[in-house]
Amino acid sequence: MAIISKEFYPQAGSLVVLGAGESGVGTAILAKDKGFKVRVSDSGQIAERYKNQLLQEGIPFEEAGHSTAEILKADLIVKSPGIPETAAIIVSLKEAGLPVIGEIEFAAQYTDAKLLCITGSNGKSTTTMLTYHILKEAGLNVGLAGNIGQSFAYQVARESFDHYVLEISSFMLDDMYHFRADVAVILNITADHLDRYDHKMENYVDSKFRMIRNQTVADYFIYCLDDPETIAGLKRHQTEAVTFAITQEQQLSQGAYLGANKQLVIDAKTGEEFQMPTAELALKGKHNIYNSMASGLIAKVQEIRNDILKQAMASYINIPHRLESVATISGVQYSNDSKATNVNSVWYALESYNTPIVLLLGGVDKGNDYSILKDLVKDKVRAIVCLGKDTSKIHEAFESDTDLIVNAVSMEDAVALASNIAEKGDTVLLSPACASFDWFKNYEDRGDQFKAAVLAL
Repeated sequence: MAIISKEFYPQAGSLVVLGAGESGVGTAILAKDKGFKVRVSDSGQIAERYKNQLLQEGIPFEEAGHSTAEILKADLIVKSPGIPETAAIIVSLKEAGLPVIGEIEFAAQYTDAKLLCITGSNGKSTTTMLTYHILKEAGLNVGLAGNIGQSFAYQVARESFDHYVLEISSFMLDDMYHFRADVAVILNITADHLDRYDHKMENYVDSKFRMIRNQTVADYFIYCLDDPETIAGLKRHQTEAVTFAITQEQQLSQGAYLGANKQLVIDAKTGEEFQMPTAELALKGKHNIYNSMASGLIAKVQEIRNDILKQAMASYINIPHRLESVATISGVQYSNDSKATNVNSVWYALESYNTPIVLLLGGVDKGNDYSILKDLVKDKVRAIVCLGKDTSKIHEAFESDTDLIVNAVSMEDAVALASNIAEKGDTVLLSPACASFDWFKNYEDRGDQFKAAVLAL
């Protein structure tokens, strides 16, 4: 299945893990279990829970800096996906000719479980969780990992699953070379993280298409026929895998599409065709139909029965911080979409609501182009409440598209402003389009502060 040939990397000797987060600590534990002499190095301070885990496992570590000379003596380096190729330590390692790989690449060689892998600029967490929910409901022995939950490496070391549903980011894909996905999904590709890709969209697209490297005729590839960047990328990247498309714009002889009366139709040629009214799906909105299509196709190629698939798709509860309903207060609905860290995610969020919206927007701008939101803002947004230190770009982008744009000084202030502006029947929507680290620890902290402020009203 997904095992990497032993010829590619040393199977014992000295291994250094760069980065002591969830991914790094899990990798260190797996490496120790497999007989490596392991050391962990982090340029920053290691969180107490991870430090305690390393101490309990007897794995040596350093923090607040890298001992480069010692690291260069290692046989193999496994790095955190958050460390860019341009970091001084990585440049030194590559110049020395040392193999530098990621957690997913490393852990995959120690399991023969089926790897069901999902990437995309938007929707990958939702699709990963929905797929996991479906397979659990079907009674499969399945793990959840990647860019979500407990690290893949730790689960390979200490658990025993027959399947893994893996959420894979482009940063993870950049450190994967011989890894093979049994099922590879590319949901969509829109501009994001371009600072890691020389500000070239083509480089980012190529990173996403690393998902289908090494696939064989025994594997499956699922992609969106309606996504222009994916279609353009297909011209440069071929696969031997069995290929299925998802689309809402045409009908297919196989794959997933919208049939008559907004029926979700899935046919993977592995059994009876699946049909389900989109109104019965637990996940609402046009973008979530794509997510449901992808999850449904994964389920069908795993030969999940139609009755189980239908029940699971109707019963799923969405992940926190992704169009998460928080409360309805005085007739105003409050929704937490803190995970929307790019402009396309906000487009999907706005598209999902039919009520007037007071939009909480802003944070650390990643070179956002807000032009695609202008029509939706004109049609749906009553007011914008700006978050973050620099809000000038938001004012410039939308000053002619909505009646009111105001700046907040904290999340509590933002929620108070929004509640005063909103009218009965409106939705107050936190969907920032930006990174969170000017005011918050991460998007989860931002969403949690939003929820706390709402519940304090």
